[in-house]
Amino acid sequence: MSATIAVVGASLAGLSAARALRDQSFDGRIVVIGEEVHAPYDRPPLSKDFLAGTSSLEDIGLGTSDDEQLALEWRLGTTAVGLDRISRSVQLSDGSEVRADGIVLATGARARRLPGTEGLRGVHVLRSLDDAVSLREDLAAGGRLVVIGAGFIGAEVASTARTLGLEVTVVEALPVPLAGPLGAEMGAVCAELHGDHGTRLLTGTGVAGLVGTDRVEAVELVDGTSLPADVVVVGIGAIPNIEWLSRSGVALGNGVLTDARGATDIPGVVAVGDCAAAWSVSAERYVRVEHWTHALEQPATAVATLLGREGAAPATVPYFWSDQYGARIQFAGSRREGDVARVVEGSCADRSFLVVYERDGAPVAVLGMNQPRLFTRWRRQLRAAVATVS
Repeated sequence: MSATIAVVGASLAGLSAARALRDQSFDGRIVVIGEEVHAPYDRPPLSKDFLAGTSSLEDIGLGTSDDEQLALEWRLGTTAVGLDRISRSVQLSDGSEVRADGIVLATGARARRLPGTEGLRGVHVLRSLDDAVSLREDLAAGGRLVVIGAGFIGAEVASTARTLGLEVTVVEALPVPLAGPLGAEMGAVCAELHGDHGTRLLTGTGVAGLVGTDRVEAVELVDGTSLPADVVVVGIGAIPNIEWLSRSGVALGNGVLTDARGATDIPGVVAVGDCAAAWSVSAERYVRVEHWTHALEQPATAVATLLGREGAAPATVPYFWSDQYGARIQFAGSRREGDVARVVEGSCADRSFLVVYERDGAPVAVLGMNQPRLFTRWRRQLRAAVATVS
């Protein structure tokens, strides 16, 4: 009897794992379990083209004609509710189970919600296709949008809403948006895009609560400001979907804890994508990466681990991008407090520049705005440097 591998999670990371299994010559049964009823789709357009109505579900689907050759067994619209480490089986919400010789955990993460807003119409998060469809319907009516959180998702939603003609206010509790990944100086530069395009940005103040009985009417800030709102989008981070593993024996923290190659503390079980927190030698801690490129590339290493193929974890350079108000922001590397940001090309005032972050005189990260060619060259150099050190 051929072996069975269960992939729990049917988004990009899960699909990438299934493809990697076939690429690495696994010819057994692959069962892909997905909570959503939708076939795998690309999430980045949900806050941009799809939200604006300029792309369709067909446009953002991740399937290709080649996937027909993968011979996957799909279990969509079914939630994993437990994992038995002894029988190595996944229990499902419909009462059935999938027994497997190997398991890939790829359950991703869900949007963090604002407490007390359950059931209040007009309040949205944006993580799934259904979230995007619901938000798109509300934005089509126009009016006043308040975005809580000036991270990349919040900024992209604000940008899309402005193209649709809404009056937009973005509220950020931190003094400088994106200061964590980009540093205060460059975070402030990128945040200026809001003002350039007529979006009101309020920083350094939190949200006290929302006003409304059946539908949201306003957002109350802790400084006493009241912001009238027809629609509210909450973009305050994500929570890994790991609660279903609480009795499984799998080590958990801010995600499923794994080594650098994706292995959990249970033989035959690996974790990938947004739900996984892998040990980072350089950071000396477990790191959970929520970037599209990571979900695309990292599963190949975890699958090799699952199939018993030894080898060092490939050297990687974290990479993400964001499209806001017609500007393409790209970042690669790992920035720490104390790193020096140096503009090496272009001008921040012109919204076209490339910044190199240096630590002890050596480049460790790069940020580009509307500099795709130069950024790609620097990203390639960073990857080569990391590979040499490793």
